[in-house]
Amino acid sequence: MNIAIVGYGKMGKIIERIALERGHAIVARFDIDNNVNGEGLTAESLAGVDAAIEFSTPEAAMANIRRLVELRVPAVIGTTGWYAQLTDVQQLVAANNASLVWGANFSIGVNLFFKLVREASALFARYNQYDPFLVEAHHKFKKDAPSGTALVAARMIREAYGDRTPEAVSVRAGHIPGTHEVGFDSEADTITLTHTARNREDFAAGAVLAAELIVSKLGMYEFPELLFETIEVEQ
Repeated sequence: MNIAIVGYGKMGKIIERIALERGHAIVARFDIDNNVNGEGLTAESLAGVDAAIEFSTPEAAMANIRRLVELRVPAVIGTTGWYAQLTDVQQLVAANNASLVWGANFSIGVNLFFKLVREASALFARYNQYDPFLVEAHHKFKKDAPSGTALVAARMIREAYGDRTPEAVSVRAGHIPGTHEVGFDSEADTITLTHTARNREDFAAGAVLAAELIVSKLGMYEFPELLFETIEVEQ
């Protein structure tokens, strides 16, 4: 498969290595030097590309998404911070009969964490003595807060708890690895679920897997939809 990397920073370089290890070719790389406001993404620069993996910045994401969708290049969108425009992107994908998979987090471990959060929230919400809470912490260089991962976890808690769902508490300091904790607290005890990312490897591997999956589909998907569909087929 021929892959274009949109956003050739730390994550882009890890994605490149993992994609090559999986037998794919990287045929185009885009960063601030050759792609400002999505203008570097053209039919010519993306010729022969089977899928694009986008990990840029919240400020750049929408322009990149718009160009990839209009050019009908199957796209994996790993950038967060643009979700207020999710409905607009859904309409854009439908209008162009395009293919796009997005995710607050492409780590397989995080998506299993999401599944646990949803199931635990449904269980604890049946007992009024338990109040949910959500805390996320990252290094001082992460721009968006709460994280996209925290927003997805909050959505899952809200499905069960409704208005009792609290706002996520965000911490940005030092070099803290990406950490998300969901808990359920009562006067008697506290139960917590925690995911801590030790490195970017699993995130990058998940993004490459998403590219492998989206090339054969049309429409817009959230990564867990494709991931768990694959797990069910393998079983």
